[in-house]
Amino acid sequence: MKTLYIECNMGAAGDMLMAALLELIEDKEQVLKQLNSLLPEKVTVALEPSEKCGVTGSHIRVTVDGIEEGVCHHGHHDHEHVHAEHHHHHSGIAEIYKLIEAMEVAEKVKTDAKAVYKLIASAESKVHGKTMEEIHFHEVGTLDAVADVVGNCLLMEKIGAQRIVVSPIHVGSGSVKCAHGILPVPAPATALLLEGLPIYGGEIKGELCTPTGAALLKYFGTSFETMPAMTVEKIGYGMGTKDFEQRPNCVRVLLGDDGIAEAAANEVVELAANLDDMTGEELSFAMETLLKEGALDVYFEQIIMKKSRPAVKLVCMCRPEEKEKFAELILKHTTTIGVRAYGLERFTLKRRVETRQTPWGKVDVKVCSGYGVTREKPEFAQVAEIAEAQGLSIRDIKEKI
Repeated sequence: MKTLYIECNMGAAGDMLMAALLELIEDKEQVLKQLNSLLPEKVTVALEPSEKCGVTGSHIRVTVDGIEEGVCHHGHHDHEHVHAEHHHHHSGIAEIYKLIEAMEVAEKVKTDAKAVYKLIASAESKVHGKTMEEIHFHEVGTLDAVADVVGNCLLMEKIGAQRIVVSPIHVGSGSVKCAHGILPVPAPATALLLEGLPIYGGEIKGELCTPTGAALLKYFGTSFETMPAMTVEKIGYGMGTKDFEQRPNCVRVLLGDDGIAEAAANEVVELAANLDDMTGEELSFAMETLLKEGALDVYFEQIIMKKSRPAVKLVCMCRPEEKEKFAELILKHTTTIGVRAYGLERFTLKRRVETRQTPWGKVDVKVCSGYGVTREKPEFAQVAEIAEAQGLSIRDIKEKI
């Protein structure tokens, strides 16, 4: 199974994790170009080489209007500690969602980015005793952090690891200075985000794990433990700005295979419920909600129930570890009083996305292979766009690609 191991011996921040993940990607320039095209014009994300204690890696520099946010102690940004008071230069969670929703990127990346932000806002609201809607993020800090969050979500989607293991997280010690004054390390919001995860302090003074770093690890981590047995194929180092004596200030990521057979990864659970008293609109909303929450597939079947009533059978496919979550969602968003669960095994082709050069520009092509079969399918939305612009048929374009 494709496994990503994130080593947090020096904590984690959004920019450090993004730099490390970017090192695993072949075409770094293409991904940076895509990320910069998603973000507002005044935001620029650049990758530069960096060296710590003789170890070479990469550093991500995010600038807003050409200025890098006030970098503090660990090479993280003090904007990450959030204000609860309102000001016209601050953005609320709704505005951040709007910014993310408007991006031309895969739905999964948007869903992940909004979920990571929700974790941060939820922790901050608890710390400040406010509702999530009352929490406001500094404008410049917001854009910088949006770049970190969206960048990491985009890279996670491209890497496509089936299992993400995170090491115990080093949080540092002492105190950190931010807009509210001097706070203990880990800062209150970070401490809340790290609840339930293995963390440790140490002799290094200062903040090693930031709220954005903590939220990304919590959201993407499938388990939190020391490195599993795995065959490593690629390694990436994401550097902070500060230097520590005899310790490279970095997040290290290792990508490889843990040797667990594909079949194990392909166990799925099918949840089903028969519905005879819901409108089409309500059924549509239930389906969209399940898909947004990460269901593998959702579909309806026409059935006839007792007393010859026409009805709909809702089928939701999910991973075994998420069956309770999706059963709860089905009970919440439909009129059923029970959900059936079936354990299944499925055979799937391995998938990857290739970017192909065509006479009309670049097009993403999904390549599926395995069991002696190979299939290719261009991204339909991109093909349709070209067809409309060029006055060609979809078949013509597919043949050229």
